Order: sequence, then structure tokens, then C-alpha cells
Amino acid sequence: MVDIWDVIVVGSGNAGLCAALAAQEAFERILVIEKAKPELKGGNTAFSGGAMRFTYDGFSDIRSLLQDVDDPRLARADFGSYSKKAFAADLSSFNNGRPLSIEQNVLIEESLPTMRWLASKGVEFEPIFSRQSFEKNGRLAFWGGLTLAAKGEGSGLAASERAEFERHGGTVIYDCAATELVMSDGRVVGVETSDAAGHRKTLRANAVVLAAGGFGSNQALLRQYLGRGMDRAVFRGTPHNTGDGLKMAFRVGARPHGVFEGCHAVPMGIRMYSHDKALPAGFESTRLRKLCYFLGVMLNSQGRRFVDEGADFRNYTYAQYGQAILEQPGSIAYQIFDAKVDHLLYEEYGAPSANFVEADTIDDLLVRLEGIDSETARNTITMFNAAVDDQVEFDPAVKDGKSAVGLVPPRLNWAQKLDRAPFRAYPVTGGITFTYGGVQVDASGAVMGKNDLPIQGLFACGEMVGGVFFNGYPGGSGLTSGAVFGRRAGIGAAAFSRACQSATKLEYRGML
Repeated sequence: MVDIWDVIVVGSGNAGLCAALAAQEAFERILVIEKAKPELKGGNTAFSGGAMRFTYDGFSDIRSLLQDVDDPRLARADFGSYSKKAFAADLSSFNNGRPLSIEQNVLIEESLPTMRWLASKGVEFEPIFSRQSFEKNGRLAFWGGLTLAAKGEGSGLAASERAEFERHGGTVIYDCAATELVMSDGRVVGVETSDAAGHRKTLRANAVVLAAGGFGSNQALLRQYLGRGMDRAVFRGTPHNTGDGLKMAFRVGARPHGVFEGCHAVPMGIRMYSHDKALPAGFESTRLRKLCYFLGVMLNSQGRRFVDEGADFRNYTYAQYGQAILEQPGSIAYQIFDAKVDHLLYEEYGAPSANFVEADTIDDLLVRLEGIDSETARNTITMFNAAVDDQVEFDPAVKDGKSAVGLVPPRLNWAQKLDRAPFRAYPVTGGITFTYGGVQVDASGAVMGKNDLPIQGLFACGEMVGGVFFNGYPGGSGLTSGAVFGRRAGIGAAAFSRACQSATKLEYRGML
């Protein structure tokens, strides 16, 4: 059986749905196919916190994106501004000396227009008061350039986009895996698909958009590209990101692009799920992430610190520190806090599923921890406490310069002595969110071939686009990138489909 569509989108996460919404502005017959069953729809987006990074000049830009402008907290909020220059500097800090890529410049320039476009499509945004602001002198000070998230987190974002797509006649088919791109005269003209029962079907279209994610849940590809035991890491998102889209693209000559040995990995509670067991959508976003390491110390199983917990706002370190944990012995670490910061820890630290050890003394705490060198850990904490600069006031709303002097690794900010009982230790590991390597696309989102020419009829977006991130990223950039490149790919695919239809009409008229 063959179905014919104007544009087919492979993948139903944020990027794929943005591509579908953009293509829908030109055509009615837009199809989204999703490998997962309906209960796991939404790709990695459904497992995210829904935060989106974008440039803005001040509160007027923020206000234009909000539906609830009567929230009384807005009167006490200091959002500041986040310029294109600041976004560029944040991205550059993860480039290991590389200049900004073309893709990164696109992300910066299109971030605010894309947010406005999403708002016009019915996506509701709200300030991230609980995770991105600290109260200071009666004001709610936002930090780190990240201010808004989709209502309902990532699952809410995907649900809003999907509802808008379906409201305008779009079709989503679940349990439908793309297995091969259909080629004709050097052009992509559709996809071969298969359902869970193995029933195969050919779907045809003038343009195909691949939005099938990276290879974070493919252990063989993780071992091939990332090495260092990363294949033993747990994937914190959809189990369906196995690199299928990338492999299909490479089989038709797509050019690999970006850093394939790089990935986004974050500190996660030790109660993780295996690769063959899917998390319920939204589960990890509120219960398993452990991102408050900057408020305490983080030790490996040898009892030693291995990163500067206060190097920068956690938005700029968390995507690297998950990988740093995975590189430690046993791929485990321990985040240790005292009672002074209890009120600052994110809600997941107090969730019923949180796994922690509590004691009234550091010695008792370390004795109760399984798998740690307690003597070395005790010495590490003693040295840390002695090194804390008591002359600087602790202020989590800014990089306060409250350091621990002379330590290796250093501690630049938010250093406080661990001296107030009770003490808590949270065992953590690293969870991979997505991989950085992908394909190269041109300005329209068309996939570039190894011959330096676009592959006709093939477009890509989301995690499949390489060159956006290299050695980490500022928090909230991933969803924004998916939306920016999804929208561009959808517009490009629709334009290509329109051109194909026009050419067909001309050929037909020439035969009369």
C-alpha cells in the first residue's frame, strides 16, 4: 500500500512537530510518523524540563510570551536581559576554541523570533521561578540567562504543538518506524516503514524531514563513538533514539557533521532505569535529576573531588558534569550537603523516590555510604572546610566569588563549610540526554551530501543536526535549537514540495 503526502516528518518530538507546524502553513497533507507507541510520544522532549533559552532585551520581550501576566510574582521579578552577544559568549565557552559555527549563529539570531512563533501556535510559557530565581531583598532574581519554560514542562510543550498540528488537520501515526528512505532519480521521494508486527508500508512525499533524534539509546553506537564506558550509561530520554534517522541519511550519502564523541549528560539519582525499560514520559524531569551540586561538594568513590562544583551557574556545567561522573570509578559520585542549604535544594531532592543517606555527623554519614573510601572522603571534606573563604558573603543569585582557596580542583563560587547538621549524601550517576553528532544542513534545512550538494527532498532538524553543540551547552538551548531548526526544515520542505508540484504541472502542460 502506498500513501502520498506533501511532506512527511519522521519523529514527533519538539523539532519534528515544529517542522510539521511550519510545513502546515503551506500544505494540508502533512504526516508525522512516530516509532513509539502513543504512551511514549514526544521523543526526548517529553522527558525534558521544557526550559528554552532565547535572547531578549528586557521584561517587555518576556511579557510578550506570557499568557498569565497577572501572576503577582512578576512584580517582584528581575529578569534582566540576555543579549545576542551574551548567548554567543555562552555557546563559545563550550567550543574548545572553535569559532561560532553557522548553526550556532542561526540559533542565536532565530531564538526570539521562534519563541514568538511558538507562542502564536498556542504554546504557553511561564517563568521558571522555582529553579531559575533566588529571592534576594524581596526580589526574585533570575540568573544564567534562562527564564521561561513551556507550561507542563517538555511533555506540555510537545502536547501543545501536537494539538495545534492536529487541530489544523495534521496526521500523526504511532508505532510506525521509518526503516529506509525511498529514492528516485537521486531524489528522496518517501520512506519505507514498519510497525511492531513487521507490516511494511511505503509512504511517498515530495519532501521528507528527519527529526528522529540521535543515538543516545544505542549502546553499540555509544561504544563506537564515545567510548570510555559510555555505552554503560543510562539514557534518560526515549528508548527509541537509536540512530535510525542518521543511519538512513548516511545510506543515501549524507555528510556527517559535528562532534560524534560528544553528548549531553547530566547528574542523575542512582535509581536509574536500564536501556530496555522505558521511563514514563515526564518521570525523570521532576524526580531523578540532581543539579544542586554547586551548593555542596561532589566526591567520587575514592573520596576525592573531581570537578569545580561552583565553576559557573549550573546551567553552564550540568551538561558536562554528568559525563564527568560517568568517567569516575564505577560511574558514581556522591553529592554532600549540610542543613544550611536545605531550603535551596530543588524539589526532586525531597521527592519520595530520592535516594539519600542522612546523619548528624560527617563521620556517621560517610560510614553509612556504600562504596566510598570514607577516610579519604573525611580528609577531603576537612580540607574543603578549612579552605572556605569566610570573608565573602554567600549569594546563590550571582557568581559570588565565595571560594575554597588552594584546592585542586578549584572551587570558585558558593563554597560554604559543611558544618551544620543534619548532613545528607545523594549517590548519583550520569544520564545521557542526547548526542551531538549529526548531519550537515543548508540554510533551508536540506541535508547536505558528501558531494557538497543538498540531497534533493531530504531535510533534517533537532538532534540530527550536527554543529550546534560541541563540548557542552548552556541549559535550555536544546529545545530552542530543535524549534529553530525544525521550523526552518518545515519551511524548506514545504517550499521544495511546492516547487516539485509546480514542475509537475509544467511537465503535464507540456504534454498537452
